[in-house]
Formats: sequence, C-alpha cells, structure tokens
Amino acid sequence: MKKTAPFRPLLALGLILVALGVGVSATAADWPQYRGPAGDGKSSETIGDVSTSDLKPLWTVPAPLGFSSLSVADGLAVTLVAREDAAGKLRETVLALDADSGAERWSVALGESDYGHDGGNAGTSDNRGGDGPRSTPAIQDGRVYVYDSHLLLSCLDAATGDLLWRRDVVADFQGRNIKWLNATSPLLDGDRVIVGGGGPGQSFLAFDQRTGETVWKSGDETITHATPHLSDETGQRQVVFFVESGLVAVSAADGQENWRVDFPFSVSTAASPITSGNLVYCSAGYGVGAGLFQLGGGSEPDEVWYKPNELMNHWSTPIVHDGHLYGIFEFKKYGRAPLQCVELATGEIKWSQPGFGPGNCILVGDRLVVLSDAGELVIASATPDAYQESARQQVLSGKCWSTPAFVDGRVYLRSTEQAACVEISAK
Repeated sequence: MKKTAPFRPLLALGLILVALGVGVSATAADWPQYRGPAGDGKSSETIGDVSTSDLKPLWTVPAPLGFSSLSVADGLAVTLVAREDAAGKLRETVLALDADSGAERWSVALGESDYGHDGGNAGTSDNRGGDGPRSTPAIQDGRVYVYDSHLLLSCLDAATGDLLWRRDVVADFQGRNIKWLNATSPLLDGDRVIVGGGGPGQSFLAFDQRTGETVWKSGDETITHATPHLSDETGQRQVVFFVESGLVAVSAADGQENWRVDFPFSVSTAASPITSGNLVYCSAGYGVGAGLFQLGGGSEPDEVWYKPNELMNHWSTPIVHDGHLYGIFEFKKYGRAPLQCVELATGEIKWSQPGFGPGNCILVGDRLVVLSDAGELVIASATPDAYQESARQQVLSGKCWSTPAFVDGRVYLRSTEQAACVEISAK
C-alpha cells in the first residue's frame, strides 16, 4: 500500500454532491441483483415516519439452509437454498417465489451442496457457519443468472426455470475455486453478466446475457468471497474486484486493468468494496481491518487511512451516505456486533449501537433497513448525529447473514430457515 495521503477538503464537497444525487426518485424499482439495482445497497424509494406497528408481515415460507439473499424483479423473488434430492444428497437449488404471496413458482437443482451441514466437516472443509449456498441470483429481462459454489454460471428462463445456457468456469476457463467454495454473486452490467474465478489471463470474465458467449476475459488473480462492485462515479465505468492480492479495477467495457492497490488477506475476504466519488473503501475480518483509498488517475490509488484489526466488516458490506459509512462492524461477535456510523474521510466512529450481530443493512431514502443475525428487522435514521431507531420487529427464525432487498414498500428477507416479506406502511 502507498503511504497515507492527506484528505483533501475539495473531496468532502465532492462527497456531498455525489450524495445529493442519490435517492432523488421515490419511484419503486426492482432489486434485481445482490445489494440492489446498482449493487450499492441503496433503494431510490423512501420510508416515512414509521413505528413497529407499521411493519406488516405479508408471508413467510421455508427456505432451508444457506446465506443467499433475495433478488426481486418481474413479480419474482429468487434465492438459493439447499434441498435433498431423491438420493438424499443436499443440492444447491434455485428457488423462485411469487413476490406477492411467497408461493413457489419453480425450483431447479444444481450441484451438490457440500460445505459441511450443521457445522460438520465435508472432506477437508470445516464450515462452522453451516451448509448451503451463499451466492445471490440476479434477474433481468426475463432471465435468472446463478453463479453456484462450484463456479458454474447458469442462465435460466424466469418464467419456467428452464436452462437457457451454462458456462463452467472451472472446465472452460481453468477456474480456481477457494476455501469454503465460491460465494460471489453474478454482477449485471448492461447486456453483460460479470463474474470472477478463472485461471491465468481469464480470472475476470464477462458474458453476453442472451447467448452466454464470452465478451472479455482478463487478469490473473485468486478471487475471494467478496462480490465485485460496479462503479462509474469517477466518469469511467469499472468493476472493482476484491481479490487475495487486494483491489483490482478493470474497465467494464473490455476488462482491461485501470488500477490496483495491495491490501492484506487472511483466511477469507467476504465484504464487497465500496466506491464514493474518487474514494474506495474496503474491509475484511480475521485481523485485517479497513482501509480508504483515493483515486488520482494513476495505476495505484493513494492510501487515505488504514486501520489494522479495526472496523472489520466480516461479510456485512456497509453503505455510504452523505460521507458516512453505515453498517455492521466487528468480527465474529454473533448477537453482539454493533451497527455503526463511521465518517468515511477519517474512519472515526460517530455512533455505535450493539446487539445486531453480523447481519446486514441497506439504505432506503434516508432510512437504514437492518436485519440482525437473530432475525430482527430494524428501521433507523441514517444520520451521524446519534443512533435513532423508529421500528423493530422479530420477523425470521434461523441464522440471518443475508442482505435485505426492498421493492415497492416491501422488505424481502432471508435466514437459514425461512424467507419472508414485510410491508412497511409509512405514515
């Protein structure tokens, strides 16, 4: 990492201008992929003044095993679960639910789910988190895109679940899977779907959404469990991959490398990187910590700050709003990890509210929609002044390490046991 650069006052102004452009429209939009339309955990809708009585559960259905989140589009809510096949083996399964009722529309079984059920061992793997898939499907133009734990990218018909095309990254691109297997989600960009995991010269891959043909391939990196992030805030559309060597940004158009920066790796990196203007934030657990970098047009960004073994986002990717990070920090503090507000420019904690565990949060307008690891849905204000909670309700049983989705005034949630939809009736 390059030495620390001073934070520039003009940068703070830039952050404010970027923030003013977020959440202008209150029009309902789909949540078609992991962390929403832009992959930044934000919805353009708004939530008014709400209390606990305004949280109205609409449906709850079984969704066994896994930490896959829900994507919601075209009347479907899609996730990955683990189900037994006729031979009694657990298999990753695409589950498509009716977004209004929760009724199952269709399901498609994929490969074997072999992480280690209920904290046991599967081969040499030791997955004490439990079994089940962690990648989130994406939905666009009547198609569902699924990137499973074995680096198999499938395109399914959204109406029927029929297979339209499939690319095997291991077989076709010398793919290199990682400890505890793939957890990254497919990234949608225009008419392309982007993933990582290939071998030398083809670690980063873009495919045509309609045909599955390779659009571009580049890089020689080992992926992590962190889903790549798409950004065009600097005026150039690029995909930021959080790999074992650090951050690598490539052009979304052709996959050519734009910049890279070294960042420590230990055991598993799972939270996605975040961009805001010309700033890039990343964080990892296992003692690694968090860092902020500033893009300056060169091949390596300047380090603004780095906090080893602090501000760790295990797999809970925060959101950035008005120059502040909001999210769940700390490492392996199940049931105790705090929801925090952190000033992006300095890494200073503005407030900290314990008791959430490693769940996840998103932003709807100026409100945080938070799912605790114990299944509580919480609505709080995205303000650096103080923690301000307005509503809280227990909505799920099981372990909740997935990310909420928000569409048309409804929150779609997932645990290792259930999927649920909760309507927010704002005053």
